[in-house]
Amino acid sequence: MDIVVSGIRSTGKLHIGNYFGALKNFVKMQHENHCYFFIADYHSLTTHPTPENLHGSVRQVLAEYLACGLDPDVATLYVQSDIPEIPELYLLLNMNAYIGELERCTSFKDKIRNQPNNVNSGLLTYPTLMAADIIIHKAHKVPVGKDQEQHLEMTRTFANRFNRLYNVDYFPEPVAYNFGEQLVKIPGLDGSGKMGKSEGNAIYLSDTPEEIRKKVMKAVTDSGPTEPNQPKPEAIQNLFTLMKAVSQPETLAFFEEKYNTCQVRYGDLKKQLAEDITIFTSPFREKIESYLADSAFLRKVAKQGAEKARESSVKTMSEVREIIGFRKF
Repeated sequence: MDIVVSGIRSTGKLHIGNYFGALKNFVKMQHENHCYFFIADYHSLTTHPTPENLHGSVRQVLAEYLACGLDPDVATLYVQSDIPEIPELYLLLNMNAYIGELERCTSFKDKIRNQPNNVNSGLLTYPTLMAADIIIHKAHKVPVGKDQEQHLEMTRTFANRFNRLYNVDYFPEPVAYNFGEQLVKIPGLDGSGKMGKSEGNAIYLSDTPEEIRKKVMKAVTDSGPTEPNQPKPEAIQNLFTLMKAVSQPETLAFFEEKYNTCQVRYGDLKKQLAEDITIFTSPFREKIESYLADSAFLRKVAKQGAEKARESSVKTMSEVREIIGFRKF
């Protein structure tokens, strides 16, 4: 059974794009692999060094992932900052990470452009912290998006460098966990691109029916097709893609026919789409609210996850210290 490690953002609510993207596959993956899912609260400090409510954000994220089906009795679900061995391995990896390779990282270049007044060393060494997160459990596979592929390659570099420096075959070189065509890209409501928090075009799993209705009714449309079977502009195709994800097949077929015969009424389509999104998200919202109301259970989950994650990380760090040459007097 492969060891799989994946980080979870500690800020921002989950939207339906997250669910249909990786999360739905995480739920399946946890039963097929030995999975470690961690809430990356250390990572959030690189862009939000003084968060308003770090604990509250972590709590929200934990409740949402539980609501979506991650099972703490099957996978290891924990908070990054609960594992002190992670920053220790991060420190040791930084000793053999070169400034040039870190500065060449694409995400570092992007971040310093986006936040020129907060170019901190955490941004520079983000890849070594990510590598520590992964190899602390000697992972074989890591689910990564396109924007994280370079970080995974650097993780492989750091693992291989450790093995060569100390003449051991200790850390595996993790590879990308490929979901293939199972991943579904859910578009936003602004007529272009994918759904995302920063784009302001997302529908969250915790949104109320009224919030969903307001968002969907504001979605970008056009004046309608002017001839039968006319190709859909991106903004209109986005609405149909959303409908395909959440609506019944006969509902989608009905509005496809209306569009192809130039009889579509976007107001009716949006009302139906809002109703179907509400039906889809309601079970998630109810579970999220239930988990958030049960602080004792969330504490239990976090404690259980930390204990399971530390069992692996303490073993790794004990062996790493031995390999490097640290000894107790």
